[in-house]
Amino acid sequence: MTNRRRKISPLRSALLAAAALALVPSVAPAADSSPAYNFLNIPLSTRIYGLGGVNITTVDDDITTTDQNPALLGPEFGSQIGLAYMRYIADSNFAGACLGMAAGEHGAWSAGVRYYGYGSMDRTDIGGNVTGSFSPKDISISAAYSHDITDRLRGGISLKFLHSSYGDYTAMALATDLGINYYDPERDLSLSAVVANLGGQVKRFDQRYDRLPVDVRLGWSQSFGSLPLRFSVTAWNLTKWHMPYYETGDGSGDSPLRLKDSFGSNLMRHLVFAADYVPSDKFHIGLGYNYKTRTDMSTYSRSILSGFSLSAGIRVSSFSVGVALAQPHTGATTFMLNLSTSLSELL
Repeated sequence: MTNRRRKISPLRSALLAAAALALVPSVAPAADSSPAYNFLNIPLSTRIYGLGGVNITTVDDDITTTDQNPALLGPEFGSQIGLAYMRYIADSNFAGACLGMAAGEHGAWSAGVRYYGYGSMDRTDIGGNVTGSFSPKDISISAAYSHDITDRLRGGISLKFLHSSYGDYTAMALATDLGINYYDPERDLSLSAVVANLGGQVKRFDQRYDRLPVDVRLGWSQSFGSLPLRFSVTAWNLTKWHMPYYETGDGSGDSPLRLKDSFGSNLMRHLVFAADYVPSDKFHIGLGYNYKTRTDMSTYSRSILSGFSLSAGIRVSSFSVGVALAQPHTGATTFMLNLSTSLSELL
């Protein structure tokens, strides 16, 4: 990315403090996670989705790639708008939009909104009788700010307001992401650390308090020599080591469940691997492998492609278009579409 880093920022001390928080795993104990807000882990960007769904180090000129790490946002984006649509599992449909603007020579801000709709579901009474239907949904409204700390180091923070509506029940929550990124343009080396989804509910569904999926993530991306191929490794779910799962065997009725909790299994479930082929600034193809996604779908009928994801993007004139595909299960093919453009080039 051009003009990625410049001289030392006047806000250096404040963002160094935020960056330090992003490097402390102890702020996020394993007990602080629940599945209630796991939609927060679904990326806005087709490029990120194609790189395994979790990537905090990819330096790109598309505003949608900054949602997982606010430190990737910068003044080099200028003024840019991005749109996203995702056809997810079953009847789920997700959509989002974000706007980014430079804030002086060393900072940038962005704002966005995302909608997660899960289709129509039957409403039943206590006896199991169908009394109607409802459409559960989640909405996220976010704002982010980033600033250069040095010519290669940048810190960022994002704030998210979350609203959930499931039939007669609603809930609200506040969350924040803290991120830091080091980028060396001469080696195309990017290193990042993020504390994601810090916060909590301000309004419960009922009596139960649902915790946010707080996470600590570390990432590395780099290309080598003149080869237009960038490799990435992202470590996530670092608030806990043990992440066991069950293998279902050959699918026969008497096949016992087998608990998988070895060192190698736990290690792999924390890592996401990716490769991004970038022959020019107008075209890219990405491939990712997420072992946790594959093992979460460890049923007899899972797809051989489970855990893999693919993305591609092209820039035409002032517009960038991206697509991504994944098949975590034979009955669940996901598709994602992005469109972004520079407002200054458009107007």
